[in-house]
Amino acid sequence: MVERLDTHIESLIFVAQQPVKREDIKYNLENALQVTIDEASVDDALHRLQEKYWDDNFAIEIVEVAEGFQFVTKGAYHHIAGSYLKQLTKRRLSKVALETLAIIAYKQPVSRAELEQIRGVNSDYAIDKLLEKEMIEIAGRSSGPGKPLLYKTSGKFMDYFGLRSIEDLPQLKEFQVPVEEIGEPSALEEVVSFELPVQENDGHAQLLPADESE
Repeated sequence: MVERLDTHIESLIFVAQQPVKREDIKYNLENALQVTIDEASVDDALHRLQEKYWDDNFAIEIVEVAEGFQFVTKGAYHHIAGSYLKQLTKRRLSKVALETLAIIAYKQPVSRAELEQIRGVNSDYAIDKLLEKEMIEIAGRSSGPGKPLLYKTSGKFMDYFGLRSIEDLPQLKEFQVPVEEIGEPSALEEVVSFELPVQENDGHAQLLPADESE
């Protein structure tokens, strides 16, 4: 008998992004612990875990779905969980917004015309979204023809990405171009290819394209 089999299985289900099948649980435990585990022991452990989380002191439970097992929020807490997820989604930035934000971060202060020259497309919508989310702010006007508005990153940008100062941004020389790539990377490819530390527990984020389309 594997010591603390229940907790081993519990940790496996907890980290899995998809329902974990019985055979996968058995395979991973045997591979990681270098032991042989019979299917009956796995089934018994799963049953004990499900009974454990039936207790009203837990807001989550383990359910069998899609031929596997997964942690889910109990129905009584769907409202609060849904509210948080909705708020989180609103805070996420689309790929277009991140591209625009990255250019502003490196080129600031920068005008719409300069942004569009780098991106090759109209950036009005992305700029408006970034202003709405308070990730950028107006830095004044250019002295050039028409005196267009200039944009720079905001204090909220610094907090969101866990930066102490703009100097903490990765330097362009830190970017790596795949050896199989032909030609030089575009200005946009250089600007958006960096990655910042993730500190989700502190409300920070990672400067990577999100899967949200705004």
